[in-house]
Amino acid sequence: MNPKVDFFFEKDDQWQECYKRLRTIILDCGLIEELKWGVPCYTFNGSNVVLIHGFKSYCALLFHKGVLLNDADDILIQQTKNVQSARQIRFTSLQEILDLERTLKAYIFEAVEVEKAGLKVALKKTKEYEIPEEFQAKLDNDQKLKDAFYSLTPGRQRGYLLHFSQAKQSKTRLARVEKYIPKIYEGLGLND
Repeated sequence: MNPKVDFFFEKDDQWQECYKRLRTIILDCGLIEELKWGVPCYTFNGSNVVLIHGFKSYCALLFHKGVLLNDADDILIQQTKNVQSARQIRFTSLQEILDLERTLKAYIFEAVEVEKAGLKVALKKTKEYEIPEEFQAKLDNDQKLKDAFYSLTPGRQRGYLLHFSQAKQSKTRLARVEKYIPKIYEGLGLND
C-alpha cells in the first residue's frame, strides 16, 4: 500500500467500501500502487495496468489496455466511442465485487501478461478522424489557421476534432470552432 494514495480510500464517498475491496484484490495480484490523475493506479514494471475510479452511479476498474483483453465474461465496457484502448468493469454494489472477485483477479493477471508480452494498442491516427464540415470550411478559407492547426501536436489536434464533432447541431459546432480559433493560433490545446 502506498500512503500517498490512502486519502482516496479514507474520504467520505458512497463507494468507499467498494474502493477498499478493489484495492485489496489488486494488491493481492502483486501490482504496485501509485497515485496518478488523483486516483489509485496500479502498475507492473512501470506500466499502467489498472486504476480505480468512481462516478455518481458506479465505481469502476479501468484497464488501460482493456481492448487487448480476452473478456471471456463480457464485462468490459468502452466508456465512449472515442476511447480506443481503455475498458472499464463497472460496479454498483460491494456484493457485485465480491461475486466477481475471482474473475477480476483473472482479468488483472491477463492485463499483466499483456504488459509482459509488450503488446501495444494500435491507435487511430489523427488523420483518420473526421473533420466537422464547419471546421473544414474555416481551414479551407484561412491558410494561417490551417497551418496553425496542423502544427499542433497530434493529441491537441484530436482534442479539437473530438470537441468540435461532439456537438449535435451545426450552429453549436460553429460556435465551438469560433471560440477556439484564437487558441489554435496561439499553438495551444483545448485545455491549455
